[in-house]
Amino acid sequence: MVLIGAGLPILPGLVGESKSYAERLFSFPVVGALPESDANQALQDPVRAAHEEFAPDALAEIFRLTQGYPYFLQEWGYQAWNHAAASPISLQDVQKASDLVSRRLDENFFRVRFDRLTPREKLFLRAMAELGGGTCRTSDVADQLQIKVSAMGPLRAGLIRKGMIYSPSFGDIAFTVPLFDEFMGRAMPAL
Repeated sequence: MVLIGAGLPILPGLVGESKSYAERLFSFPVVGALPESDANQALQDPVRAAHEEFAPDALAEIFRLTQGYPYFLQEWGYQAWNHAAASPISLQDVQKASDLVSRRLDENFFRVRFDRLTPREKLFLRAMAELGGGTCRTSDVADQLQIKVSAMGPLRAGLIRKGMIYSPSFGDIAFTVPLFDEFMGRAMPAL
């Protein structure tokens, strides 16, 4: 006996939209920063499954440090869990884990991206870091580098293409991931 479609109606549109295994395998959905409530849940649910939990001030500190960026949440949660001697995982556990997390992010996350950059791109990002971690104007970066803003276009476009920065509004730029400004200060102490 052969079952075709398990008794389900054939949906021609669905068949046309189906993707092969290879197409699904290499599909990378964009996951942006999580809101604080979702970040807290992402941290709390796995530890509660082990009958542990994070203290509220520890969750608040992890969110402040990570700005809800999922990979960073995972790293801070993992290291804080490893540093905690008892439940709840405390603010002090998070603080003790932070140096290790910073080193691990520098080595395994930031450095990989930094090493793909040209010397001029590194200078551009270092100048952005000098202006702080938030949104800045392309013209301010040009001033930092003492370059005409008109010469910044290709450099800026290349960094956007590489996923290092994005433009939240006309003339503005920002790092695509939190804490990259701090990494740039460590990687290139002087502009």
